[in-house]
Formats: sequence, structure tokens, C-alpha cells
Amino acid sequence: LIDMEYWLACNEERAAQARFGAVMCCCGPCAMYRRSALLLLLDQYETQTFRGKPSDFGEDRHLTILMLKAGFQTEYVPDAIAATVVPDRLGPYLRQQLRWARSTFRDTWLGLRLLPGLDRYLTLDVIGQNLGPLLLALSSITALAQLAFTATVPWWTGLMIALMTMVRCSVAAFRARQLRFLGFSLHTLINIFLLLPVKAYALCTLSNSDG
Repeated sequence: LIDMEYWLACNEERAAQARFGAVMCCCGPCAMYRRSALLLLLDQYETQTFRGKPSDFGEDRHLTILMLKAGFQTEYVPDAIAATVVPDRLGPYLRQQLRWARSTFRDTWLGLRLLPGLDRYLTLDVIGQNLGPLLLALSSITALAQLAFTATVPWWTGLMIALMTMVRCSVAAFRARQLRFLGFSLHTLINIFLLLPVKAYALCTLSNSDG
């Protein structure tokens, strides 16, 4: 599931962003920067802070935003090959997702002033990345409340989530030419019951650097 998650993040999300002018997060192990550009921003990069506190995670997203703010372009290269280490147990995976969620929320604020100068699609994409999980959480909580207080099954909510999941996984399976992506539908359950609580916690603890 992690392998497919990374494939989707690169070959769908970042590929789409690049078509509209800017990749919003160049992944740490998969990114290359022009040396002159990096030296220009090195001091800002090495002294990353949030609310006056040093911040030492989410550095890849932060550096990407700094590059875009400085007027540089970020591109997606589909035929590049890179390797990275991923969590192989649930605890490290959730801690990774906590760091990533805080980084996304933090640097969204940093990048808001960039959006008017970028393509409208990128504005929609950034808004969707931040509001999407919140709307999914609200839908899930509402469905559970309906089940608890009225003893009726929230069929429409479940059906809509399942339909959106299967559409996304079917498109990925078609584009990757791999049927295994239909199995990525299992990630929706992980997202609802594990990752959404992690993202909610991240939003409430943005100033923390644990995890």
C-alpha cells in the first residue's frame, strides 16, 4: 500500500501539478536542485522555524516553497529513478504521517501568498489537500453519529466514499497498467480510521516537533 501511495503521489499528484507550472513539494530523496539556487536560499533553509521555534522536519516541502517564492521553477521528471527507505511497521509509519501532516499544514500557510501568482489548478489542489481530509473526517463523524443516535446505516455516505475510492483506484490501475492498484481501496480504511485522527492531532499540535 505504501508503494502504491508513493506511485500515486508522484505520478498523479506531482505530475498534474507540473503540468500547471509548479510541483508544490519536491520529495527529499527524489529531488535535485541547481547549486546556485540552493546556495541563494541556504540560510533560510537551515534556519527553518515555525512560530519562533526551530523546525527540523518537512524540510523538502519547505525548501520547495522557498524555491517558488524566490521565483524558481519546480518540475516533475517522469523517467527519473530514485530509491528511498520507507517504514515497515505501523508505529514508524504513523509517526512519519504525523510529521508530513504538520509539514503540509505549516507550509500551506507559508505558500498561500504564492497561489495568486500560480495557476488556478494549483490553488484548487492546495485547498483540496488541506480541506479534503477535514471534509472526509466530518463525513465519517456524521455517519457514525447517525448510526449511533438513529440506529440507521448511513448508506449514502458509505456509497459515496466507496464510489470515489473505486474511481480513483480504477484510474490508477488503468494508467499504471497494473490491476494491483484496485487493492489500494484498502487504504481508504487506513485513511479514515488511522490517518485522519493523526491529521487532526497534527492540526492541533502544529508547534510541536515530536514524532
